[in-house]
Parts: sequence; structure tokens; C-alpha cells
Amino acid sequence: MAWQIRSKARSVLPTISAFRSFTIHEDRFRFYPYHGVYNPFSAFTRSWPSRAREKLEEVEDSKLRLISFPQENPRVGVDASPKNSKLQDMLKTDGERELFDELKRRFLNFKKEKYLKERDHFQILAENQSPKFMVIACVDSRVCPSNILGFQPGEAFMVRNVANLVPALENGPTETNAALEFAVNTLEVEHILVIGHSSCAGIQALMTMQDGRNSSFVEKWVAFAKVAKLRTKSEAANLSFHEQCRHCEKESINNSLVNLLSYPWIEDRVRKGLVCIHGGYYDFLECTFEKWTLDWKGSRIGESSRTVLVKDRVLWC
Repeated sequence: MAWQIRSKARSVLPTISAFRSFTIHEDRFRFYPYHGVYNPFSAFTRSWPSRAREKLEEVEDSKLRLISFPQENPRVGVDASPKNSKLQDMLKTDGERELFDELKRRFLNFKKEKYLKERDHFQILAENQSPKFMVIACVDSRVCPSNILGFQPGEAFMVRNVANLVPALENGPTETNAALEFAVNTLEVEHILVIGHSSCAGIQALMTMQDGRNSSFVEKWVAFAKVAKLRTKSEAANLSFHEQCRHCEKESINNSLVNLLSYPWIEDRVRKGLVCIHGGYYDFLECTFEKWTLDWKGSRIGESSRTVLVKDRVLWC
């Protein structure tokens, strides 16, 4: 009789072990409770051999561990979680599609309302450009010269960089002075307009960085305006940091205006009256625009000091 019991135990153990594998649904990694599990040994009242009992106890322990596994390891349900990487990728893709659908709508609207209605003008621009303005503005997304000043295609040759800076000639080549050379010598623009703005992060970086520790690209770039920082610290030492930054934003514009005169081909055309140099300050908090013109005759660039004189200052509000 004992061998029959052992034989039955051996034949049932694989069945119970196999039952464990079917409780996990691999497509969702979910676990379901057992229902109506038939125990073929419940009718026996005699004692089992110790080996068979140990095997069945191990099986029961495994069943209990499987049932409690999701609670002990909450990451198992990751496929249904909003944080799932695949789901995030899908959401990101949908979001990007919506963004570019909006850009597509805007482009088609431009084509319909602007390009097709002014086709002759755009055909002329396709052959040549002769802008009156060279505009140097900040890369800040809140400051768009074409938006706030209404520049139309072909009216302004634009350069945008961090903090709307014009490095002096002796600082070496940059994309800004390359653009200046092309705009002044080839396109023969008549006005150079440097536009600064309120709450400029580039100027804030300039005002907070420590001398001699220009480790980032931004710090190395805004260091070209360190003269404006020094003048601000000297002239506005009693003001709050916010007011000092505002002062430096305008001082930096004037510094760039004077730096323009360090380029021989610009100074020559300015002296001949062929080019005028202007500064502009856009306050997007109050929506005002301040404009002035460099008085080049009274302005001087020296190794130890510089004098900046402006004229025709107006405020548009």
C-alpha cells in the first residue's frame, strides 16, 4: 500500500508544479487566485511517508509565494503602469506629432495667407536680398524681433546669440562678426540694431559668475561683456541685484554698440554716413520698447577706458 501512495504522490507532484506556471499571464504579468483546486490526497487518512509530505509542503510554499509575489514586488505590474517606458514613448510620440501638426498648420496658413498672396515679392527675394537692417538680438524664446517689430521677409538680416553680444574685433572670429562682415560689406545694410531685453538670463549669468572661473560655454561667451558688468558694479552698487541686472542689460547693449566701431569696415561706413548704429531695449513685462542711436563722434574706444554717447532716445509704449 505504501508504494502505491508514493507512486500517486510522484504522479501528482508534476501536475501541481505545472499548475504554478499557468497562473502567470505573460502578456500582462498578472496573477490570479486559485479556484477549485482538487487535492487527490484528501481522501487518505493514513500518514504519508515523510519524503512525500516534504515535497507537498514545498509545493504549497511555492504556491503561497506566487500568490503574494505581486505585493512583495510591485514592479511586476510595470506593463500597466503609466511609467512604463513603452507607454511613455507612445505618449511622447503622440505629443511630438501634435506639436508638428501645429507647425504644419501654421506653415500652410503662411503659405495661403502670405506666400501665395505675395508670390511676386517672394519670387524677387528668391533672386536677391537687400535688407535695410542688420539686427543682433538675444536667443531668448520670448524675444522675437520679427514678431515685436514686424520685420517682413527680406527686411532684416538677423543674428541671434546669448545676451545679444557683439565681441570686439580683437577677441577673434565668431559667427557674429562673420555675419557683420557679410551684412555690411556684401548686403550693404544701412542700420545695425542691437536689441536687448528684460530678465536676460545671459546677463544674470554675467553678473553672478566669478572672475577667472569661466568654465561653461555660456560663461566664456558672456565674459565678452565684462566691461558692462564692471561699469554696472561701479555705477549701480547701491541698487538691488534685480535692478543691477536691468542696468547691465542696457549697459551691455551700449558696450556692443561701441564694439561695432572696432571693425574697420563698419567704422568707415559709419564715418561716411552709410551706416547708423542703434540700440534697442524690449521690456516684455511692460511691453515697451526703448530705442536710441550711437553718437559715434563723441564715443571713444580705449585700452583702459571707453566713452559711450547716445542720442535720439525714444520710448515706445
